[in-house]
Amino acid sequence: MTLAPVANGVSFAGHPAVVMAAAGAGAAIAGGAPPGVTRAILIASAALAGAIMIYAFIQVRRGAWRDADASQPEERRQLNRFAAPLLAAGAVSAVWAGQSPQLAAGLGLSAAIIAAALAALRGLKLSLHTAFAVFAASFFWPLAWAVAAGLAAAALIAWSRLYLKRHTGADVLAGAAAGAAAGAVLQFVG
Repeated sequence: MTLAPVANGVSFAGHPAVVMAAAGAGAAIAGGAPPGVTRAILIASAALAGAIMIYAFIQVRRGAWRDADASQPEERRQLNRFAAPLLAAGAVSAVWAGQSPQLAAGLGLSAAIIAAALAALRGLKLSLHTAFAVFAASFFWPLAWAVAAGLAAAALIAWSRLYLKRHTGADVLAGAAAGAAAGAVLQFVG
């Protein structure tokens, strides 16, 4: 029996766009944030994820990429060069629009994770799925049970990326370290 269908499902559900939107909204609700904050998180997440998905779709459609996963080194480089400035611009826009400092910091730190992945590309393919899953778990601090649940989900996502041979162990560990570092920085903002 192969676990490929399970791993594919976990990898799809653990896509950074899905994880970040769900965790951001969930943490806002769990923290008692006003509905407007939750709405802003969902709108920002959807807009940024939509822009990145459209970019990937265009690259695949024009034959520049094999698939939207951007698994090839040059595809990954192009995706990261598109996404990092987009997320940084989102962070600046959130500050300018008077949104919560956590939203702006989350977007800025997301850009930093992608910039780290871009910088590391020569040596490894940092797992963004793992990085963003670990980062998202930090959103629930200080609710220990929610952080633990998020880290368990991150471990499952990391397993899926390894099982599908999309990443090596070093890629997944680097992603986890980047997500943990971003999560630690985020705690100083709150």
